[in-house]
Amino acid sequence: MKNLIPNQSLDHRVVLVKCHSYADAFHALSEGMALLGGLDQFIHPGERLLLKPNLLLGDAPERGSTTHPDFFKAVAQLFQSAGARLCYGDSPGIGTPQGAVRTSGLAEVADELGFDLANFLDSVEVSNPEGILLKQFELAQGILEVDGLINLPKFKTHALMRMTGAVKNLFGCLPGVQKAAFHARLQDDMRFGEMLVDLAELIAPRLHIMDGVIGMEGNGPRSGEKRQVGVILISANPHALDTCVARLMNLDPMLVPTLRAAHQHGRFFPDQVRVLGEKIDNCILDDFDVNRSPASTTGPQGFYMSLFKQWVTPRPVIHPEQCTRCGRCVQVCPAEPKALGFWDGRDHSPIYHYQDCIRCYCCQEMCPEEAISVHTPFLGRVLNAIKI
Repeated sequence: MKNLIPNQSLDHRVVLVKCHSYADAFHALSEGMALLGGLDQFIHPGERLLLKPNLLLGDAPERGSTTHPDFFKAVAQLFQSAGARLCYGDSPGIGTPQGAVRTSGLAEVADELGFDLANFLDSVEVSNPEGILLKQFELAQGILEVDGLINLPKFKTHALMRMTGAVKNLFGCLPGVQKAAFHARLQDDMRFGEMLVDLAELIAPRLHIMDGVIGMEGNGPRSGEKRQVGVILISANPHALDTCVARLMNLDPMLVPTLRAAHQHGRFFPDQVRVLGEKIDNCILDDFDVNRSPASTTGPQGFYMSLFKQWVTPRPVIHPEQCTRCGRCVQVCPAEPKALGFWDGRDHSPIYHYQDCIRCYCCQEMCPEEAISVHTPFLGRVLNAIKI
């Protein structure tokens, strides 16, 4: 895989265009790319490009948790009109890519437009000598078989990272059980953010194009409330785009672990972000429901801090009236020993042992019934209120 933009990390431009309906997505995307100088600045005709949507679990479009198929179609048509040969792929949190693309509606679009699903089942070890934290990754084989990647994230909140953006969406480029292993290995939100920055800069997508037509707030990235945001964002720089997403959510960008990590390690300079198109101040959602607490989402690390952590750090909570006892939360928990289980039998909802919980929130993210939310204990709320 190659990249046509040698100084991509120095390009801090972000295009912000209004788009209140997916029916208008192609026009809005065309307008946005014109503001960046045109598609020919980023691709050559005949190149093979991979579209990387946000599939999560392959939910139906109505849920609002995945890249919408009409948005996906508009992007595909735009790149095909410029002479690109396309494929697409993602590794969902549970299940197979083949199943996820069917239930999400993306397979129907790809079939209509005549391009195939890339290999996101097998992985290839790739060296990452410039990494902040990790010097190698095992990437989906399909990524190594194309000339470039187009990242299509979704405008959403996220319990661990506060928001799902361009950088976080690339986590789906790691196939299989790797994602759970990284959660177990990197239990601090900043270290997890550093890993995501390493991954994003290794893959170095040509462009990041965010579906912000309909977003998700609150208990994201899957169980929150849909919200009309009415924008599309485009950038060659994932950190610049994510900075604008945070601002639109009325969230301090430096509370987002990936942005803080990229800035602290000299990979990104927030004061150099330049927004083209709409004025971002006119699009900010002041009341957007997102975690603005200055406290870490994973809490203090280390043995001696574990007791304190139980009383102050946010934690997942199961709502028994919504729980169907399917056991998916137990299945996806990467902690060892597992932080929750059917300790009282299948007649009751799973019970957490919070002393074992690593605050990865995989259970909350993967719950099919929206029965798990994140709550901050009373002492934690008090400390947040007085900003200690």
